[in-house]
Amino acid sequence: MANVGQPLMKQMELLGGDRARELYDSYREFNHAKHDEYIRTYPGINELLEQLRARGAKLAVVTSKSRHSVDMAFQNIPIKHYFDTVITTDDTDNHKPHPQPLQLAMRRLDVMPDESVYIGDSPFDMQAGHAAGMATAAVGWGMFTPVRLKELEPDFFFEKPDEILGLCPEGSPGQ
Repeated sequence: MANVGQPLMKQMELLGGDRARELYDSYREFNHAKHDEYIRTYPGINELLEQLRARGAKLAVVTSKSRHSVDMAFQNIPIKHYFDTVITTDDTDNHKPHPQPLQLAMRRLDVMPDESVYIGDSPFDMQAGHAAGMATAAVGWGMFTPVRLKELEPDFFFEKPDEILGLCPEGSPGQ
């Protein structure tokens, strides 16, 4: 679980060495067969995204998942329309914790690092945000413990989705 948040092949290389391709293929076969049964949205996320958009925030997804996996998720959780851009592991040569995917998202949104906050639920998210020169926010409802995430010194820590609204107060220009 310590490697969740990195591209799947990277995780399998760390777990299986020369068996990485076999593990990768096995995982993908299982995931594609069972994906729709297991995927769920976190309570409060739809409302959060709706309010952020209403406040003018520019929003992006930067994920270590493949485009295909993200498309499967959006078929089950219809929130894609809230995002101005979606960056997957297929879009860059380097992946989190490298800053390249976040830099691509900022270019597409036409924002600078000092105008941005990268919100994530893994240590790799915090490392990538720091490397990109952005403010970082860790959320406490993912796979990693708050203690582990706080060790990486995020600028913000949120226990519940609605707390994120404080980053984009009503009446302020969204970023």
